[in-house]
Amino acid sequence: MPSLVRTETIAIPSGDTEILAYLAEPSAPGQFGAVVVLQEVFGVNSHIREVAERLARAGYVAIAPHIYHRQSPGFAVGYSQSELELGRSYKQGTTAEELLADVQGAIAHLYSKANVIAEGVGCIGFCFGGHVAYLAATLPQVKATASFYGAGIATMTPGGGEPTLSRTPQIKGTLYGFFGEKDPLISAEEVNQIEAALTKCGVPHKIFRYPGAEHGFFCDQRHSYHPEAANDAWEQVLQLFKTTTLPTAP
Repeated sequence: MPSLVRTETIAIPSGDTEILAYLAEPSAPGQFGAVVVLQEVFGVNSHIREVAERLARAGYVAIAPHIYHRQSPGFAVGYSQSELELGRSYKQGTTAEELLADVQGAIAHLYSKANVIAEGVGCIGFCFGGHVAYLAATLPQVKATASFYGAGIATMTPGGGEPTLSRTPQIKGTLYGFFGEKDPLISAEEVNQIEAALTKCGVPHKIFRYPGAEHGFFCDQRHSYHPEAANDAWEQVLQLFKTTTLPTAP
């Protein structure tokens, strides 16, 4: 697997506008599978950039679009209460259609790259990005989705309308969901509803419930970081992408 990565912040199209995105890719020559990384409410901050870099080290071209660009271009903050409240306020200004346009723009850029095997992509998202990843799973190019603790999937959709869960029949790829059993933002009932919808619609899936883990358990910059759950989840993600997206180049 590649050990050295190349990173840059780029502009990509999204509908009739442009947005920023963080790109991380193996520095070695070859062709690779590709993954879209979707931010928490805290923006494309150091944690999200590190996820993209970890994927690049694992042999994928990873791109993290700035999905708050309409409210605050380049938004990236830490984990204080005031920063959390600011990030949540920007979340309220998003719509499902605009978010899907952002993901489609990211995929289009990936497909334009000579080092990407352009026959389907993976998607991974955390917190609000976990919800957006569930939305993105409905896109035909998305073959595998890892949705981490995406609150509100069963109860709402960005911008209003039927809950995102109602779009489950549109998912054509495989979806893995990762949840902490002590997450105060996502009830066990909601997780069960997600699992039931995926089963009913015949979507290949796995739902992981981690005892003792809270919201944000994957992020080692948050007080809720849970190393055992995070490590297991990462291994599951790599297995998901290995078996459902195109394999990485040797």
